[in-house]
Parts: sequence; structure tokens; C-alpha cells
Amino acid sequence: MRKKAVLMMALAFVTFGALAQHDHAGHGKQSGGQQMDPMFKDEAMSKAYGHYIHLKEALVASQPDEAKGAADKLQKSLASLENTKSAQAEAGKVASASTLDEQRKAFAVLSNEMTTLVKASTLSMGEIYLEYCPMANGNTGAFWLSNEKEIKNPYFGDKMLKCGSVKETIN
Repeated sequence: MRKKAVLMMALAFVTFGALAQHDHAGHGKQSGGQQMDPMFKDEAMSKAYGHYIHLKEALVASQPDEAKGAADKLQKSLASLENTKSAQAEAGKVASASTLDEQRKAFAVLSNEMTTLVKASTLSMGEIYLEYCPMANGNTGAFWLSNEKEIKNPYFGDKMLKCGSVKETIN
């Protein structure tokens, strides 16, 4: 009985040791299999993109106050980058919108501006997904950027959370 217990303990330690080893195959990923947030060579772009993602997530969660704050931070962070006047103006429209629907409508134009900026920048890590919902913006369709392939629609929130598809991977 005692030999069996010692053997089980030894097996447990060996198993734990194997699991505790650095996972080279999963390098660049967080636990749970999620990818790490993309990073740009330009730190200011990384910061601005982070505010954009915060804004997108606030719209997915249908939180207009949170979206307003994120849009305001995005607008301010874009000021430190070149060629961002249009994106700054669109972020300002999201921040000043009085309803969630108005924020979402302005977000569609902002997303196009941010896509242009992201594509003109250089990623140093990760990838970004350009996603599209054909029903957004009065059925004219709208794009948005995301850190994950899983669709979480910022234009409809929980009404149609999964509506959309990945149109491009930016890396």
C-alpha cells in the first residue's frame, strides 16, 4: 500500500513538472488558448488601437457611457499620431453621440478610418481580424477590427451578437 502511494506521488510530481515546462508551441498565447493582444512597432499606435478595442467591446456590451469614455480616449491618443485627423473626428462623433444607435453608426465610419491606419502600420506581434456584418448600418453593412476570430458584433450587441464574418486577417 505504501509503495503504491509513493508511486502515485512520484507520478503526480512528474506530471506536474511536465505541465509546468515552458510551452514553446503556445508561445504568444495566453492561457485558455486565447491569443495575446496585437502590438504595433509604434507604441502610440498600440495605445490608440487598444482604445479602439475598448470602444468596440463597450458597443458589443451595449454600454454607451463606457463607449463614450473609450471614444474620448481614442480621440486623444490619435492626436499623437500622423495622418489621423479623420479618425480623430470620427472618434469625436462617437464620443459626442447622444444614443447607443448614434454611437454605433459613427463607429462604422471610425472603423473604416482605423482599418486604414492599422493597415498602414506595422504589427510587431499578433494579428488583427477585419470583420463584417452585412446587416449593420441599415443593411448597407459595416466593418470592424477585432483581436479574435470569434464574431462579437458591436453594431447589434446581444440582439445579434454572432452576425458577421471574418473578411481579412491583418498580420
